Amino acid sequence: MSVVHRLSAGWLLDHLSFINKAGYQLFHSSQHPDGAPITSTSSVNPVVPSCFASISSPVDVPVPELGAAVERAAEIPHTQYVFRDEFFQVFKPHIVAFPEKKPQQRNLEAGHTELKDSTNGAKQEGGARSSDADSFANLRKTCKRKHSGLNQGELDALEYHTKIRGLIWEGSTSIVQEGFKSGFLQSVSAQQSCSKNVVMEHIGCGLAELCKMAKQFPSVNENAHQIVQMTAEVTIPEQDLLSCVTENMTSYAKILNLMGQKYLVPPKSSFLLSDISCMQPLLDYKKKYDAIVIDPPWANKSVKRSNRYCYLSPWQIKQIPISALAAPNCLVVTWVTNRQKHLRFVKDELYPHWSVKTLAEWHWVKITRSGEFIFPLDSSHKKPYEVLVLGRVQGNVDLSLRKSEVEVPPIPDHKLIVSVPCTLHSHKPPLAEVLTEFIKPDMECLELFARSLQPGWTSWGNEVLKFQHIDYFTTLQSEN
Repeated sequence: MSVVHRLSAGWLLDHLSFINKAGYQLFHSSQHPDGAPITSTSSVNPVVPSCFASISSPVDVPVPELGAAVERAAEIPHTQYVFRDEFFQVFKPHIVAFPEKKPQQRNLEAGHTELKDSTNGAKQEGGARSSDADSFANLRKTCKRKHSGLNQGELDALEYHTKIRGLIWEGSTSIVQEGFKSGFLQSVSAQQSCSKNVVMEHIGCGLAELCKMAKQFPSVNENAHQIVQMTAEVTIPEQDLLSCVTENMTSYAKILNLMGQKYLVPPKSSFLLSDISCMQPLLDYKKKYDAIVIDPPWANKSVKRSNRYCYLSPWQIKQIPISALAAPNCLVVTWVTNRQKHLRFVKDELYPHWSVKTLAEWHWVKITRSGEFIFPLDSSHKKPYEVLVLGRVQGNVDLSLRKSEVEVPPIPDHKLIVSVPCTLHSHKPPLAEVLTEFIKPDMECLELFARSLQPGWTSWGNEVLKFQHIDYFTTLQSEN
């Protein structure tokens, strides 16, 4: 399970565990463990099983046959891949403090509030909420007095941080305390505290560039197959890959060869590699999704300067055909940067345009393996949290259908998702297990602007295979 602890404040997640439990086993035989021969085909859309049924069962066979299938699988030579754990070895904060400003420090491991006032160095302990609020109010007044150094966007961000800071601090403290009690979080050794966080970004071919090139490919014939099934290690022509939804409906991982690179495709997953101008194959897939997670490529100064990835304007994001993809009462979750301009856009323009009612704001809180925020909580440069906006698609639903639906609890506000972040840029934590209790059991799930694949989910984006590159994985064991 990726959910290590579930508390009233939120969840402590193990991102690495979620990736590896997908079951990246490759079999070196012409036979499946259940005895079915391996072939490579293109076909019409098969019936896709429930998202989370595929995760909970390592072998997709009826329960009475499970033991025999496991025995057969053990007899077949296979290689087990796991995601490289060094990408989650975050032992120290990215920024400990700003020496010139000496902002307040937080020690989450200690499990109590410890404030170091930047003006007189006085220390306050015990979590006194009024003292904490007064201290931050003074900090805010100081910032306002230095108005020449803050633009309107920074003032808006400070205003928002003032409102949610207590929730972030108190909720994270309780979740981290539980992580220490169970041993999931631990104090780092001296050697670990001196180590550097591993970052390795430039792997594989340019997927986004390939999607740009695809616009020059000949138009796909309307009668052509809209789905490519993977049932073996295959090399799919680029034109087919970029114009069709690709599925791996087997119970085992497969390797996809693309432009001389190898990508691991988890079991029970499907994806479309394309940019926003070529989403029609996803619409032709004719699925309606009960949960849609969106991680838009927001524009900001850093992105524009670095040219790290292509970003979309608000107008382009509004053109995403959510109404054509969403099932009635679909849960929509959008990742938002800490720019208030983007948060207001999602709540005031984007969701109303999609007929989505905003229900809650959650926060992803990023910590080290020793329970510290990866950035100081009150840092004016970067915050140790990101925002998620949750809402549901509104519309008329037939009363008889509504009565037959499984009741799900309402979406709670101000929940925290606390985890050690991956050092790979934009490798977001999985939301699958967190969202299960708020959606029907037989749900269909979709991730838009995805950079990795999940069992049971459909994923779309112009870098949808980015973190599936085989070089991000290592061999756990091999049998010949």
